[in-house]
Amino acid sequence: MTIDKEKFIQEVKRSLSQSFDKELSEASNYQLYFAISKAVLGSIWHHWENTREAYKTKDIKEAYYLSAEFLMGRAMSNNLVNLGIENEIKEVLDSLGLDYNLIEDTEPDAGLGNGGLGRLAACFLDSLSTLDLPATGYGIRYKYGMFKQIIQDGYQIEKPDAWLEHDNPWSIKRPDYSVTVKFGGDIVAERDEEGRINYKRVNTEDVLAIPYDMPIIGYGTDTINNLRLWEAQSPDGFDLQLFNNEQYLKAVEKANSAEDISRVLYPNDMGPLGKTLRLKQQYFFVSASLHDIIRKYKVKMGDDFSRFPELVAIQLNDTHPVVAIPELMRILLDNEGMSWTEAWGLTTKTFAYTNHTILAEALEKWPIDIFQNLLPRIYQIIEEINRRFLEFVRGIYPGDWEKQSRMAIIHNGMIKMAWLAITGSHSVNGVAALHTEILKHEALKDWYDLFPEKFNNKTNGVTQRRWLLKSNPELADFITSKIGNKWIADLSELEKLKKFADNKTDLKKIEKIKNNNKEALAKYIKEHNGIEVNTDSIFDVQIKRLHEYKRQLLNILHILYLYRKIKEDPSVEMVPRTFIFGAKAASGYRMAKQIIKLINDVADLVNNDSIVSGKIKVVFIENYRVSVAEKLFPASDISEQISTAGKEASGTGNMKFMMNGALTLGTLDGANIEIVEEAGEENAFIFGLTSEEISRIRTEHSYRPHEILAADNELKMILNMLIDGTFGSYDIYREIYDSLVYGIEGNKPDTYFVLKDFRSYVEAQARASEAYKDRDKWNRMAFMNIASSGKFSSDRTIKEYASEIWDIKPRK
Repeated sequence: MTIDKEKFIQEVKRSLSQSFDKELSEASNYQLYFAISKAVLGSIWHHWENTREAYKTKDIKEAYYLSAEFLMGRAMSNNLVNLGIENEIKEVLDSLGLDYNLIEDTEPDAGLGNGGLGRLAACFLDSLSTLDLPATGYGIRYKYGMFKQIIQDGYQIEKPDAWLEHDNPWSIKRPDYSVTVKFGGDIVAERDEEGRINYKRVNTEDVLAIPYDMPIIGYGTDTINNLRLWEAQSPDGFDLQLFNNEQYLKAVEKANSAEDISRVLYPNDMGPLGKTLRLKQQYFFVSASLHDIIRKYKVKMGDDFSRFPELVAIQLNDTHPVVAIPELMRILLDNEGMSWTEAWGLTTKTFAYTNHTILAEALEKWPIDIFQNLLPRIYQIIEEINRRFLEFVRGIYPGDWEKQSRMAIIHNGMIKMAWLAITGSHSVNGVAALHTEILKHEALKDWYDLFPEKFNNKTNGVTQRRWLLKSNPELADFITSKIGNKWIADLSELEKLKKFADNKTDLKKIEKIKNNNKEALAKYIKEHNGIEVNTDSIFDVQIKRLHEYKRQLLNILHILYLYRKIKEDPSVEMVPRTFIFGAKAASGYRMAKQIIKLINDVADLVNNDSIVSGKIKVVFIENYRVSVAEKLFPASDISEQISTAGKEASGTGNMKFMMNGALTLGTLDGANIEIVEEAGEENAFIFGLTSEEISRIRTEHSYRPHEILAADNELKMILNMLIDGTFGSYDIYREIYDSLVYGIEGNKPDTYFVLKDFRSYVEAQARASEAYKDRDKWNRMAFMNIASSGKFSSDRTIKEYASEIWDIKPRK
């Protein structure tokens, strides 16, 4: 795409005048961002419209991606990159005396996701458009996102993430396509003239789902797919009579109750009210989305549903949208008058389910009392699905009551959503080779034995457009200078770089690019943390959601190990390290919040000790998000991927690190295994127990942390720092200490094998330090990681989904 510069300037001026009553010379950077975005949106509108029109034809099958999260990041710069006009826009702004970077920085990150699940969904949408594949994303338009993280005295404080405070120029309201979603009420069964029982919902709480559309612009194509996000409102939320009777709070009670649904991503669900709100959110967006999908289908086919699975593929991104299965059944049974057999056949051929975890707490379960009260008709349908399924299981495994009990969708007062997802889908995929094998042979073994044909692997990927082309333009330019620009749409082209791996000049260029990115990150850290970091040091980075299995705690114990080593012998030689963390803890996750506090206390201890100054620094990046990640990945030397083996489904941060030339220091877990297979184990630092070893230890009940501490006095002393007053109060980290040594809340000690893997981790870190001393060797290792990252494009992943699960084809 090219732009008419004069026309573009006039469109920006017009938008400034209409939206803000401002001239170009008096507009703020935010107002300029808004006006530029509106001008660009206007220039691509016809492509967006043409894409929608193309999908209305009868012979195009479309995929619908249902996800509770879409971690999109900033839209303007990413869209300009994909349109190929970012440099032109920069030149136009420069000619007007305006700073593109300052304007870009005023755009808030869209508060629509939290971690890898949501970022994967965003990468998938990018790839779908780039590959000209017909698809729509569906989710919730959260008003406040998850939360804005503030670090106060080392503690995580959660503040509202008001990303929509000034509206969003990339969101288009579509009130004509609003949908009414019904909660609660009573079920009325009526028999018609043919003897069929029809079910109606009465006395329901009705909530209006109002759609907002965001364009998903493909790279090098005029395909623009759609992300439709639903906002919740009450259809009759303001009661004027109550207001006039001076009952002001009651007058807006319905409005507030409805708007709560789309107010915050992942509200705390520790109590029944939180659980109810979470379930409301899930049903709200899947019900609205299914009605929208069926509306579009009927435009093509009328009331003939015989071709529904031929034209509609629905992917459930984890268990959050799984309530869509009984909801589609309800629509087909109650609204379309189908028989159970017909409706179930269409449903199972339409849905596919992606499993993102083997963690039991992440495989959602809902208490029957909450579910039945909120969704009575849906509960009836799940009961019938369960009854028929158990009848089927009894036929396969007669007399095996234990297996039947394990596989029941409704059991012990809970509804198991993962079980419902497998039963109601034609495809169940894991997201890395190891993860899928663990699902098949451990976590979901019963189900794999019953439905082996459903299970398949789709290793995750990331879009190189955002995570290399946009985030690391200097590296992108270097790659293009060596192999051309085809890699932007086909990352496997990076393989061609390998012939330059021994070219000293090219390796020095890679080192120079990395150093430039480190300088930029150091400036950001100085501005936001007030900490000066040494750009000649190793930037050792762990940025991901805070969870015990991701073992930020192991990283911290190693830092304390280095700290003690320097304190005992200040003359010890050591390659300087800057340890960088970025993480949010779920609002109700007490242990994760304690670990964030510990990271910040260790940072205060280390950074304010003159004896260790110049050797180690610790930085915690507040409010980690996509726009900050774009600074971190290009500047990283070491990629910390240290989860307990067998616990990380895949990871996508590991892929972003890799394609930006960071070296993996990690366990053989998730996609780390495939990263090492591609780049070679000699270009990574692998440590720790394997998933097979951990499985054996758990089976044999042979792990005793106190034996490790008895044999490793140094580790024992490091651990004692948590409770010996080093960090002030003797009890502040007693819970962390006890979880490792004794176990808490009914859990076994050191559930995630932090102490067991500690020595292996220290040795891997020592190998990394030694390798960094030989900069030619290090640069070659970094180069080989970049050149070997072609497999990990989301384009490859989406091609596999499209051909092997969805059966969709490019529209061109």
